[in-house]
This record gives sequence, structure tokens and C-alpha cells, in this order.
Amino acid sequence: MKEQWPSILRGFTSIDEGQVHYREAGNTKIGQPPLVMFHASPGSAKSLEPLIQILAMNRRVIALDTLGNGDSCAPWGAEPDLAYFARAHVRALTALGIDRFDVWGSHTGANIACEIAIQNSTSVRGLIIDGIGLYAQDEQEDLLRHYLPTVQLDQNGTQFHQLWAFVRDAYLFWPWYKKDSEHRRPAGLPSATDLHNKAVEVFKAANTFQKSYRAALSYPKAQKLPLIQVPTLVTCSKSDMLFAYFQQVCNLIPSAESNITAGTSSVQALLETTEIFERFLEKLPPES
Repeated sequence: MKEQWPSILRGFTSIDEGQVHYREAGNTKIGQPPLVMFHASPGSAKSLEPLIQILAMNRRVIALDTLGNGDSCAPWGAEPDLAYFARAHVRALTALGIDRFDVWGSHTGANIACEIAIQNSTSVRGLIIDGIGLYAQDEQEDLLRHYLPTVQLDQNGTQFHQLWAFVRDAYLFWPWYKKDSEHRRPAGLPSATDLHNKAVEVFKAANTFQKSYRAALSYPKAQKLPLIQVPTLVTCSKSDMLFAYFQQVCNLIPSAESNITAGTSSVQALLETTEIFERFLEKLPPES
């Protein structure tokens, strides 16, 4: 099966802040605008490569490293808000010549995708929200206080140990800093290769990945999600730490379709999950 999947190409486009890194695969097809994908934090669009390859069999797919993550430039400002990230990434898409698209996002990327859809309802044909948190005020305050590590770079390389533990523990606990049985995640660690690849992407942006994270944690989703006007699919896997918020999110977008997915932890699960995305995208009105 893998031999049939499209190759992923990488490139950069320029905006005022600097260069934005992206991955793309597939070709534009009649009636199908590009699918733009936004990854979860921390990390980069490298984590989306299996999804990109399958979805690109039927369309052009572009996945950006969000500003301050992976190989993309840092955002402007000490604490840019989510609306800024949405505008900045639309500027990157404009620089790539993309003015009409579908958008998919997971976790932090889902927040960015939602805001892009709200700000650009005439440019976005359809929206897929694949896992998004909806925190009560005390929960939000606790996450903002403790979730984002302050990283000091030093010549002993202690930052690598700190960030390795941060990336690893996020697979083991939710939230990662509450390391007890009550907050233990059941899935366990990914493969050593996947864990290494994720950590390397975080190492690249040791002092900037926190900015998009903070913007997403601060995003007022309860007020924002009802503003979405484009056709929307809300999905989440039961193994996702944000699954607890799934039904609440669906309730805030009553016109949206919803589906619980198999996740992406195996090839079979990946194929089942992408089939759900494909069915939604294929039902959207074709572009002339």
C-alpha cells in the first residue's frame, strides 16, 4: 500500500515575519481545492506525514509548520493571540497562491483552523476539527500556569533532557505535569523512532513553541465555535486526551457533522480515519 502513496515534498514561503516551512503532496483535482492541515503542539507537520500521504491520493495537501514550531520562523510579539496565528498562516497561504481551500486541524492546529474558518468564511470551503479542548476556567488557568515549560539553553545541554522528558511525559499523562495514576494515559509511549522524531522537532523551537500553545490554551472556544459558518466535521479518537470534550464541542456547533474515529496508531486505524475525512470532503460542493 505504501508504495502507492504520493511523495511528500518540502518547501518554504515568505511572509513578513520570515519563512514558513510546509510539506505538500498530491495534485489539484477538478472540484477539489487544496486541503490545508495544521498540526498539534508541540512539534511540526512531520507528525502529519502518514495522514498527508493518504489524503493526497485524492487532492493536493499542504501542511504548515505553525509559526514558532518546527522549521517555521517565530511569530511576532511576546504573547501573540490565536487570531494573529490565523492571519499569519493565511498570509503564508496567499504567498503560496492559495485563496480557496479546505482546512483540517488537530489540538492547537484545530484552534488555528477554527479561527481561519471564522475570519475567512468565503475562502474556506470546509473545516475538519480533529480533537480540541474546551476547558473550564480553573482548568484553563491551571494549564496556562503549568503546561508550558520555560526552557533555558545552556552549554551542558540540560534543555535536551528537559524537553525530552516533556515530550515523553505528554504521552504518559494528561496533563503531563500531573504524574499520578489518576492522570495516566492508557496508550503508553509510541515507538522509539516516533518519540525521537517528535522530540527533535520540539528541540528546534525550544523557546518559541510555547507561543502557539499559549494562544490555543487562551482561545475562548466557547464563544468562538458558535461563530463557525462553513460546513464542519468534528472528530476525535477515544484514545485522544481531548476526547472528554468531544460532545461539548459538538454541541457548540449544532450544524456540524460528528464522528468518533479509530485514530492513527496503526495502518488500519489510519485508513479508517482518513476514510471519514474523505467522505466529508467529497460531499462538499465541488469548486467550479
